Amino acid sequence: MVEASTSGQQATGKHKAGPMEDGAWNMEDEQAEEDEALADMNAFNREYENDNSWEQLQEDEHGHLRPLDVREEQRAKRRRLLSAAASARIRRGMIRYLTVLLDMSRAASMTDMRPNRGAMMIQILQLFVREFFDQNPLSHLSIMMLRNGRAERLTELSGSPEAHISKLKEGLDAGGDASLQNGLDLAVSALKSVPPYGHREVLMLFAGLSTCDPGNIQDTIKVAKQQRVRVSIVGLAAEVHICRVITEETGGIYSVGMSDKHVEECVVDHAPPPPIRASGAGASLVRMGFPQKAADGPTAVAFVGADCLLQSGGFTCPRCKARVLDLPSTCHVCGLTLVSSSQLARSYHHLFPVKPFVEISSSDLSLQDSISQTSVPSFQELPGVHCHGCLSDLSTSEKEDQEPGVVLQCSDCKHLFCFDCDVYVHESLHNCPGCEVSTGRHHDVDHDDMMSPD
Repeated sequence: MVEASTSGQQATGKHKAGPMEDGAWNMEDEQAEEDEALADMNAFNREYENDNSWEQLQEDEHGHLRPLDVREEQRAKRRRLLSAAASARIRRGMIRYLTVLLDMSRAASMTDMRPNRGAMMIQILQLFVREFFDQNPLSHLSIMMLRNGRAERLTELSGSPEAHISKLKEGLDAGGDASLQNGLDLAVSALKSVPPYGHREVLMLFAGLSTCDPGNIQDTIKVAKQQRVRVSIVGLAAEVHICRVITEETGGIYSVGMSDKHVEECVVDHAPPPPIRASGAGASLVRMGFPQKAADGPTAVAFVGADCLLQSGGFTCPRCKARVLDLPSTCHVCGLTLVSSSQLARSYHHLFPVKPFVEISSSDLSLQDSISQTSVPSFQELPGVHCHGCLSDLSTSEKEDQEPGVVLQCSDCKHLFCFDCDVYVHESLHNCPGCEVSTGRHHDVDHDDMMSPD
């Protein structure tokens, strides 16, 4: 009995020791996992001990982060120039009549884009107005708003950028729903009176995801298509199916901005004149007049414009001697199109753009002959290879911790240019300064030969 009892106690004691042994094993497993994690952390620290990638981040003069690869960013910006040069022989409209529809519904008050969608669209629209008239000096523009289920006219069709910008700066309130149908109806009705040689366009900045229409919007789309109105839309939230349908039916472009900068790029892309469709209007001659600037002062006061504003200045129509306020415009008395000679000349740069410059690699840049850079006298005093436009050194960067940017070369005159000068030549100047200097030098040589006694 005693032996049995003892053996039973021993057996019971051995059975109770099992959970303790399992706990010990669990502690050993946890210790092994901690050791393994510590070893991995030590290996990571040894691998990236001297890799402080955050120290490579730089800020520009506006406080924004500067990209690490400057050349890739510059190449991305040049894609728009290259695409414009590739479509140089495409027929485009010189006289455009554009109506901008600005969505100021309650969706414009959302703050996912700083300070909010409405304020951001107004800022971008001010930049677009200036860019539009810079590239289309003979065109007209008007602005309409979508809010509270209605379409409101903000500015009339005119060729004065300051008139539109002053209205945008007054402060616009957002509220209610947007109605795409009402906006298109008002825009199409305003563009019906456009002359047949003008190209009718609508650009909509759409901030919401829904529309509140009083009827069938498909009927409005058919009317816009019959009136040859090209509708393009830039969305700020997400792609909307009806917006896609509108742009496809009318031959426009639909894009959705992913950030503030992307929205600005999408809007500014509509500043150059779009290609004309095969079914568009044929070529036609337009009678134009070149008015003279009227005198300023109290003795030259007259009624100016269709509103009969009693003031001095303005421009005098060469046909009926009436006065208009700005150029380009249409005479309110005889209907003659009035432009200035500089505006007419500037409108041709889309037909004959500057050829795209060719990018030069670093190895080719080091092999450039210094003689090719001495066509301008100031280059003789500067060592190294310099930009033909701004005389900046192309082999070094403005900042010590930043690599040099893209170097480009004109295929005709073989002069080198920096990236900033390349953008200025193709987007603003529309003439290669190296080619102009070379052409002028050739003319001078020919003139000397003609004047030579031999």
